[in-house]
Amino acid sequence: MIVVAVVGSKKSGKTKTVEALVRGLTKRGYRVATAKHVSEQDFTVDTAGKDTWLHAQAGAKTIIVVAPEELATIRKVDTRSLTLQEIVQTCENDIDVIVLEGFRSLVERELAVLKIVAVKNVQEATSASNQFDPIIAFTGPVASSTKLRVPIVDVLTEPRKIVTIVEKHLDSFKWGSSPL
Repeated sequence: MIVVAVVGSKKSGKTKTVEALVRGLTKRGYRVATAKHVSEQDFTVDTAGKDTWLHAQAGAKTIIVVAPEELATIRKVDTRSLTLQEIVQTCENDIDVIVLEGFRSLVERELAVLKIVAVKNVQEATSASNQFDPIIAFTGPVASSTKLRVPIVDVLTEPRKIVTIVEKHLDSFKWGSSPL
């Protein structure tokens, strides 16, 4: 499995980049998982008043929801101290690629994680070059004539290009290939 993080500022195109990656890698036969960092303090995927919410309110620490087309596990834990290793380990063993959206502070210098940085302008790209390593691509509306050390991809018009860039790393770059 390889881990690819899509990072960037708000409204920089992170989700569009993740969508292009997941769609393209899945079409090429890869098994893909995603993890999204949500910074909103009171965010929950559960809905107040529903049975699963009532289970948690009663004290359940893990709630498993089984529906005809979906299985979900809700764990009531303090995630502020989770490590990147612990997050990645929650994925099943049958995944080829895990795409992280966000998690900026966990991944910025983590050499075992490939980074795609969504940027709005050249200044953001330059700043990111000093902050993140390794960066395999930039996405966003940065002029393609800009000289950066990695490719710049517009995922809205060239979604296959970002998938190809990630795919080139699949065989040579595996999770755990550099120390965590």
